Parts: sequence; structure tokens; C-alpha cells
Amino acid sequence: MARGAADRIIGIETEFGTLVQPGYGAPEGAVEAIKDHVFHDLKLGAIDLLARDEVFEPAESGGFLMNGGRLYIDAVGSHLEYATAECRSLRDLVAQDRAGQRLIVRSLQDLGVRDVVDVYNNSIDHFGGHTFGCHENYLVKMDEDFISARTPGVIGFLVTRQIFAGTGRVGGHILAATGRPNLGAVSANPIDYIWVSQIYHALPDDSVEFQLSQRADHILKTVASRVRFNRALINPKWEHFYSHDGMNRFHLLFGEANQSEYAMALKVGTTSLVLRLAEEGRIPERLILDRPLVALRQVSRDRSYRWPVCLADGTSIGAVDYQREFLSLALGFRGESEETDWILTEWESVLDQLSADPLQLGDRLDWVAKLHVLEAYREDAGVGWDDPALHSVDLEYHNIDPAKSLFHAIDCRRIVSEANIALAQVDPPNDTRALGRSKLVRSVVKGEGRSAYLFDWSGVTLDRGRYLEMPDPFQTYASEADALLG
Repeated sequence: MARGAADRIIGIETEFGTLVQPGYGAPEGAVEAIKDHVFHDLKLGAIDLLARDEVFEPAESGGFLMNGGRLYIDAVGSHLEYATAECRSLRDLVAQDRAGQRLIVRSLQDLGVRDVVDVYNNSIDHFGGHTFGCHENYLVKMDEDFISARTPGVIGFLVTRQIFAGTGRVGGHILAATGRPNLGAVSANPIDYIWVSQIYHALPDDSVEFQLSQRADHILKTVASRVRFNRALINPKWEHFYSHDGMNRFHLLFGEANQSEYAMALKVGTTSLVLRLAEEGRIPERLILDRPLVALRQVSRDRSYRWPVCLADGTSIGAVDYQREFLSLALGFRGESEETDWILTEWESVLDQLSADPLQLGDRLDWVAKLHVLEAYREDAGVGWDDPALHSVDLEYHNIDPAKSLFHAIDCRRIVSEANIALAQVDPPNDTRALGRSKLVRSVVKGEGRSAYLFDWSGVTLDRGRYLEMPDPFQTYASEADALLG
């Protein structure tokens, strides 16, 4: 199959926050119960028999699912995390992402705790100052100089895409350096502080009423490898299971968990096209920003919606027009695929509307939809932006339970149907290696004599000595999986 401009392997990893009502117990107990229910009761995946990481992902902390994705508990913060299967289309990606949410909600219902346990795909803890990731993964043609030579132009795009990809938030944070973690903190949560030499505290910034991005205030670097208390836009990853034929995993930390399917698809789609421009060396130096992290916060906090950014040459340009520069470069991809044409058309349409009146995009963009919800609450309750209840309204926008979420009360554009999401809970994409892996997971779940197994993204071992290597994520390995099961 010929691959078009937007056809690359893509995936999303979402870290979920969990709140429990008084009397239930610790949130960690709820997280553990959800994971166990998915693997042991619903039997929708093969739980890891061995540790993927002795510290961060010990044995039985999660595993691969029938749909090709992974559900697991990250020991840093003891939170649920769901990673989609490898996808090649935006529709598959959105369906896979939402399928993970529905599996969690189904577990809450089955366990009888839906009224006392809530799970959120927000990216900020308003009260504790913590921030949670929604990370994007793209398979990109990369050599050892790609990060240094090609990403400066991409960084400008990432800084400004929040005008359509941001999820919005009430208030802000100021980061205050506190030096090394104290012995008490390390003793209480040792895993949280592995490889951490400096920490910070997040203090409320009362000068901010509302901003576009939930995570802009917490980004300290453009590129960084160790990102606990040192969060970056880009986290280089060079793992072998994401490498193939000169391509490697491009791991974006600066992203947020969109409730809007449309915003999520537009975010990933446009980013994929911009990465192709970077692969081809077509992002001009004139688009490099002067101080990208300063611009990140300024754009997020600009309630005038003009969003000016300063370029390295000293000139200034509005974020909408800056995005148009990337759109203009990407228009040469038009006609390569139906999906590419959708991305380009919607990118242009949203930029036009952002220029004319951004507040008319409440049916598509999260930050606009959330702002309308907050303004409606303020009007009904007769309160100002300093009312603490607004933080709770903000949070409930991100409740992943459709019966509770404030987002699901809004009529927003859909990318996939509920039927698509239901199928994606058990079925993988049919055009990536997730298909072959899924066949082998099903075999283990059915108990077909597989007493020992080991699953990874790039290979599977069944019993003793039966191994299927899956280095090419664009191949399905379906026949090879059938042969292995023979």
C-alpha cells in the first residue's frame, strides 16, 4: 500500500487521574481494582507475567489488550495509563483512544463503584499542582542529528498549535524551585524521586483567570531526556521496539488529553504533516521562534486572542498567521489521500475561524467549549473567576464517564461513532502489527495451553522457544501469528 503524507505510525499514551469519595479508601486501591477487573474478570488482555521495568512497571502491573493497546499502572504516582495500539489512520487512533476510556468506565460500573470513583483525562491537578501527560508518538525518519537540526522549526509549531489543540484551564501556576527533595519525601514516595536531583513546587497564579493550555506553565525545556520535574516539549526516545528502517519514535510530552475527538484528530493530523515537512527539510529557518518557552506561556495566557509570537529574526507574527505558514508548506501534500485532504481542509477552516471569532468554535475545540461551560456556570452562580468552584467545573469537563462529563453534554463534532468505539475495545487496527499481536493475546486469554508468554511492541514469545519478531509496524504479521499458533 502506498503511503501518503499523513500515513505514519501514530499512538497516544494517556495518564488518568482518579478521585474517590470519602470512605472508599485510597485512590491506589481503585486503580488496582480497575486493572485487575480488565485482565482477570473481563479477560480482555494478557497481564504481564514478568516485569517490564522492576521499578516503574513490575510484574502484573498491566499488559497488552486484545485491541493491541496496553493498560497498566505507572508506579510514578500510581496512576492508570492507557497506550493505544499502533495506528495508521486518525479514525483508528480516535476510536482506540476512546476505547480505553470506555473500558475503564465499564470496569467502574461492573465493580459497583461508579458513584464513588471518578476517572479523569485532564492534564492538571488544580489543587496539588501536579500535571499528567497525554503523550503523542510518531514514527519519524530520524538520524542522530534530527533532534538538533530539524526540531527547532517543529517546536514553533508545537508552541502555537495550542490555539486549536489546547484543552483550556482555570487559573495558572508559578513554579518555585525548592532544590533537592528532602528525605521525608523520598522515603514516602521513593519511586517518584528516582533520578531526580531537583524539584519544584507549583504555586497558584491568581493573576490568570483562564488560559488555553493546561500544561504550558509546567514546561521547562524544549528537549529533555529525564523529564520528572524537568518537563519538556519533546522527550527523545530511541528504543529498539519503536525503530524500523531508519525511523524512530518521536515522543511529544507537550500535549493534553482532548475530550473533543475533532480537536484530537486535528492536533495529531497537523503534527504528522509538519513532521513530514521536517523530514524533508522544508521548514525554513525564518519560522524559528526567539524564546519558545516564553511564547508557550504568553500564547496560552493571551485573552486578547491575538497570540503574537516573536521570531528569531526579531519580527513578530500572530499565532494564527504563523500556523498559516506551516499550512501553506503542507498544501503540497493535497491529493495524496482522503485523510490528508481532511487535515488540510479542517486546518484552514479552523485558522480562518480563529482569526474571525474563535469563540464560535465551541463545537470543535476544547478550550472554547470549556470556556463556554465556565461562563455559563459563572452567570448562573453569579460568581467571578476567583471562585474556587470553577476548578471543580473545569475538572468535571474531563470526567471520562459520558454520564457525568460536562463535555458530553455539549453537541461536538464526532470523528467516530459509538459503534466504532465499542469495536475498538476488542479489535485492533487491521493494517499494523497490532493485528498479529492481538491474535496472540486472544490465544493466551482463551487459555489455549499458553502457560508462559511475553508480549512486547516488537515481538511475542509463547511457551518455550516460540518467538515471533515483528520489527515492521506497518506489517500486520497476521499469517505469521497464525503459523505460530499452528
